[in-house]
Parts: sequence; C-alpha cells; structure tokens
Amino acid sequence: MKKFLFFALLATGLTMAHPVDAQVGVQVNLGVQPIWGPAGYDRADYYFMPDIDTYYDVNRRQFIYNAGDRWVHASALPPRYRNYDLYNGYKVVVNDRSPYIHDNNYRSKYANHPHEKQTVIRDSREEKYYRIKEHPMHDQWQRTHSGDRGNRNNRNDHNDRNGHHEDRH
Repeated sequence: MKKFLFFALLATGLTMAHPVDAQVGVQVNLGVQPIWGPAGYDRADYYFMPDIDTYYDVNRRQFIYNAGDRWVHASALPPRYRNYDLYNGYKVVVNDRSPYIHDNNYRSKYANHPHEKQTVIRDSREEKYYRIKEHPMHDQWQRTHSGDRGNRNNRNDHNDRNGHHEDRH
C-alpha cells in the first residue's frame, strides 16, 4: 500500500509540474516583436494603432486593417498609410484573441486617449532586446554571448527606414 501511495503522489507531482512549464513558454514572445514595437512587454499578441485603426499580429507578423466590409491580413500596411511612421506612432499592446473583431471597443477606448511618448524596442537599452537581429546593439551582444545562439537570430525579414516589414529571401 505504501508503494502505491508513493507512486500515485509521484505521478501527480509529475503531471502537475509539466503544465506550469508549458504555461511559462507561452507568456514570452520577445524574439518575434518588431523593433518598432513598444518596449517593456515580454509578451504582446497584437498592437493596436489607434491613429490608423490598424492592428498588428505580432506572432504572424501581419497588419490587420479594415477594407470596407472585411478585415485584411497583410505583411505591409496599405498604400493609404505608406507615410505612417511605425516608430513614432502610438501603439497599444493587446493580448486578446482577434481584437479587431471588437474594434469598436478598442477604437472608442483609445481614439481620444492621450498618447504618451513610447520607447520602441530599437531604442531600448534593456539587454533582453539585444538578441533581436535588427536591434542596433545586436552585433555587440552577439560577440559577448556567442554561445547563446537561438533560432531568433536567423530571421530573414527586415524593416525599411519607417519600420515597414518587407520579406527578403
């Protein structure tokens, strides 16, 4: 009977420890956040840009904007926003599933909200962002952490001078 209790407790402990590890991994997505994104967030699923009523899906690297009666998912902003400066535009981090479906809520909440100046990842001096290849401190960080090479450093995507995404393969 004692052996049975021991193994039952051991099995319970193992199954309880595993979900905690999985949960921690979901909470951080620093490696995929663009350098024009706001600094200070270990996790960001979407950015809402109230100035242009557009969302950015961080994990899929896609802009989501309204085109009449439908939401368009694209790797670049539409031509009407070609001059929009992603580095200086105000962004709200939204960790909600498909926030554009509730666009009226986000628009009414942030449309007239005072926009504080935000530090973007490119300008942040927090070392956690240096692993992002496009960060200005990446090369220096890479030399001092040469043994810590992850898949995040092997990205083939780049941003132009306004922070707009372009694929290069």
